[in-house]
Amino acid sequence: MIEDYEKLGIFYLGKKYNVHSRTREESLVLYDSRDLLTHAVCLGMTGSGKTGLCTVLLEEAIIDDIPLIIIDPKGDIPNLLLNFQQLTGENFLPWINEQEAAKKGISLEEYARNQAETWKNGLIEWEQPEARIQDLRNSANFIIYTPGSNAGIPISIVKSFSVPSKEVLEDSELFRERISNTVNSLLTLAGIQANPLEDREHILISTILETLWKEGKDLDLTSLINAIQNPPMKKVGVLDIESFFPAKDRFKLVMSLNNLVASPSFSSWIEGVDFDIGKLLYDKNGKPNVSIFYTAHLNDNERMFFVTLLLNQILSWMRTQSGTTSLRTILYMDEIFGYLPPVANPPSKQPLLTLLKQARAFGLGLVLATQNPVDLDYKGLSNIGTWFIGRLQTERDKARVLDGLEGSSQNSTKDFNRQKIDQIISGLENRVFVMSNTHEDGLEIFQTRWALSYLRGPITRNQIKELIKDIKLLPEFSINGKKTEIKETVSKTLNNIHQISSNNELKLTRTQPTLPPPIIQYFIPVESLGINKQSKFYYRPEIIGVASLNFVDSKLGIDTTMELQVITPITNEPISVDWTSSKEIDINLKNLQKKSEGSNFTELPLIASKAEKYDRWEKDFIDWLYKNQKLSLYKIKDLKEISKLGESESDFRNRIRTLIRENRDNTVEKLRQKYSSKIRNIQEKIQRAQYDVEIQQEQSNQQNINTAISIGGTLIGAFLGRKVSRYSRNNSSSVMRRLAKTTKEKKDIQKAIRKRDLFQHQLIDLENEFKEEIAALDHKIRNSFEDLETITVRLAKKDISVKLISLVWIPTEDKKVSD
Repeated sequence: MIEDYEKLGIFYLGKKYNVHSRTREESLVLYDSRDLLTHAVCLGMTGSGKTGLCTVLLEEAIIDDIPLIIIDPKGDIPNLLLNFQQLTGENFLPWINEQEAAKKGISLEEYARNQAETWKNGLIEWEQPEARIQDLRNSANFIIYTPGSNAGIPISIVKSFSVPSKEVLEDSELFRERISNTVNSLLTLAGIQANPLEDREHILISTILETLWKEGKDLDLTSLINAIQNPPMKKVGVLDIESFFPAKDRFKLVMSLNNLVASPSFSSWIEGVDFDIGKLLYDKNGKPNVSIFYTAHLNDNERMFFVTLLLNQILSWMRTQSGTTSLRTILYMDEIFGYLPPVANPPSKQPLLTLLKQARAFGLGLVLATQNPVDLDYKGLSNIGTWFIGRLQTERDKARVLDGLEGSSQNSTKDFNRQKIDQIISGLENRVFVMSNTHEDGLEIFQTRWALSYLRGPITRNQIKELIKDIKLLPEFSINGKKTEIKETVSKTLNNIHQISSNNELKLTRTQPTLPPPIIQYFIPVESLGINKQSKFYYRPEIIGVASLNFVDSKLGIDTTMELQVITPITNEPISVDWTSSKEIDINLKNLQKKSEGSNFTELPLIASKAEKYDRWEKDFIDWLYKNQKLSLYKIKDLKEISKLGESESDFRNRIRTLIRENRDNTVEKLRQKYSSKIRNIQEKIQRAQYDVEIQQEQSNQQNINTAISIGGTLIGAFLGRKVSRYSRNNSSSVMRRLAKTTKEKKDIQKAIRKRDLFQHQLIDLENEFKEEIAALDHKIRNSFEDLETITVRLAKKDISVKLISLVWIPTEDKKVSD
């Protein structure tokens, strides 16, 4: 039965709990994944079961193929990787708490066997087959990142200072927030407290970022330090740089940041995989990732720095996504304390508030947890739709939670009964929570189900090494002892333009070649290639070709245009310009200069001075484009979806995954509407028939009432949830047994019983029909990706438009270029 819920995007959190009798009921508590679009918060003291509940929620999301980004400051969440194929003492032994075994006075082996047996019995008690653990293992890649450490997968912060996405640049408010948050986090890491509106350190760096980012120039810490020494602008506001922030004072700021970069421990911050949210969410084959950022080893400033950078990266990624009504991904923070305080304004606060307000439109759900409910900005949490409240430590904690919950309830139509909720919270036990969901009526009190993962407590860095030792061997995560150098963050063009070693014999002249009037020569800006103007460099000639390519296929509905830029060497060989040797580049043509910035030039082949040759090279360029350029796209046959220009297979699969999830959620909603009316109709008929039976034989009343109540608790009753009924959960076979017993009553009520039983059977038939629809929906979803195919669109010569064929001079550093 649980497997059926998984096909519906519904999370199995636990079972209802009666706080008065202190007993667990048999009714399942199910949670619609789409409700997380309005975010969730989990509050509870140490020992309340808060981590267990959040682990259960994350497990359900993983099984539903939802990628996760997790910020873990305590070390509990790597327990998600302790999902053993077999529940044996041998598998548990490396991960048990040795101190607990010692307290019980038993050997480690015996304690491990006991833990394995406890987990096996727990799953049975909560009606979860062990095969569900395998489903969890197979649903995602589990990766532990350790910023500032090599214990897990290190992650590089180099690109955190790169130019934001186009969407961020074009949103002035978001752009300002990105600058302010980046500067705040950097100064916090350096131990500098600065007010964004008053302190010149913050204002100067903010102005530098704004200036260079608007020019499309990426930064790293090294180039940022250089920019502080030699600012790219002459004024800040109405004051010139020296009046606003003299060079000798700027030097103190430079030294603070330089000491940070020069620190041996800082090197671990700039090695590892790129800070790419798309790659953190999915692997290259489109399989979801569970990306856990373990930060327990960092100090407070380092942790704040990293979390703020991560939140900013998520915001930038989010703004590049299309809107959706389905849950695309989850950001989980295992302890929100210090990041969203009520009065203070740490760097993390603004991006968190922005995410809480805007993320739902992009399919991003936030789940925030804390054991310190007093120190929270409850005005910020007023956007949260689901509250999980466990046992609290003090009356002050409880009062603050009630205040926050009351504020949140003002955004819904539900009545808020503070006294009732106060009484319920006061009597909560371990693993028992109150759920207030703005999408449902009333409160739900439940006990969390047994976790599939082994909850052994905090994981150490040494244990992390063991957990991910196999992952580190994969090419995409292996750094092979090499460190990513900060200075490598330069234009994409630099990677594609031919580099010449200074060991070559070069004939340089200090005179720029003179060409006849028809020929225009251009110069690529020195700084666009990351070359310092003060360094030694020379210009070398190449031919640049730029064309607009229009790919058209009317049958497939494709009509898209792209620009291609290439450069190729010009030589004195028989084939002076060979387009097959060209390299693709990516530069802003508006930035091409007509004057050089240096005085050293390599020899220009004589043929470059002949204007008529450029016409020949243009024709050759068109022929080369026609024969070699093609557009390869991906297509899903059943959905009639085709990938976009420049969209990778992985990105296409992820976009289709979101589309399929939207279709599934819409279908599920239609199922709700379809079956809710049917079940209400049959329930009314059952109640009327039951009334007839009660009239004819009062003494059989109790047995018959039990029968009527039981029928509502099958799959369809639980799926429709509180929107339709509050019946208890029993399976169809138990209903049939009761029906058989009921039909043995006296003859004078047989007719009424048969009528009632007919309706009962109709409800069971409805249940089976519902299951068949679920199975068909699941089959369609699982087979959607099997029809992925590659289609190729070729060019017609009429669809090639050459925009530029010209001589271009490439600045090249006069030194050996290292690998």
